[in-house]
Amino acid sequence: MATFQFRDKKIFYRDEGEGNPVILVHGFAEDGNVWNKQLKYLKENFRVIVPDLPGSGATEFVENVISIEDYADVLKALAEEVILKKENSSNNFCMIGHSMGGYITLAFAEKYPEVLNSFGLFHSSAYSDSDEKIAMRRKGIQFIRKNRTEPFVKTSVPNLFSEETKREKPQMIRELIEIAKSISPEALINYYKAMIDRPDRTSVLKSFRKPVLLIAGKLDTAVPLNLSLEQFSMPSISHVHILQHSGHMGMWEEKELSNTFLHNFLKDVKISEL
Repeated sequence: MATFQFRDKKIFYRDEGEGNPVILVHGFAEDGNVWNKQLKYLKENFRVIVPDLPGSGATEFVENVISIEDYADVLKALAEEVILKKENSSNNFCMIGHSMGGYITLAFAEKYPEVLNSFGLFHSSAYSDSDEKIAMRRKGIQFIRKNRTEPFVKTSVPNLFSEETKREKPQMIRELIEIAKSISPEALINYYKAMIDRPDRTSVLKSFRKPVLLIAGKLDTAVPLNLSLEQFSMPSISHVHILQHSGHMGMWEEKELSNTFLHNFLKDVKISEL
């Protein structure tokens, strides 16, 4: 793993492979390890950069990073460090975010569209939170404050997987709980607050004139399929896929198919640039 400094804190990331760069952004109660299966596959043909967001994985908690836009600025600093300053850099790259990572990707695309050649939302949404979702997140904050991280993730993580996965691959749930339980309560609460406060960014989907990847899970209860379907027609150049057996963790639940979707999208983006 490598590091760079952001507001006097160390941000950890992995940078593997060669070719057109892609930054993979993890979601809430995760770290970069959620992308391990994609990193191993994609690095054969692309340069894959996988950060741990502040407060997750090996990255230090950054107290004054408090909004989705702040997390986008962390990724801009990462891009400046590893892509944009490099000699012979094309000065553009792809960013793909899972869940909360998709919210951050949208904020990045809104603030820094000139450095992106494409972006992707993996089980994510451009809509702001509904009143029901805000209430759920606020209850989550109260639970975390009272019970800390491990009891919270033990109750919340199973809901991210389809019933089929829970029945046939329970080890996946245990693996994600192991990742999530190392995240500090303060970081989880910051993430929740940032998600509550984020605005609707459907305008970003509609205005971005380069390729957009949208991957949804048919059995996703965190980002229901009907919301994903509404977004599919918004980008001017969209690549859309529905994972038929996945909940909210398609990169694990349907690893091979997810890898194929990601590889083909990145390959198509590369060809379109030639």
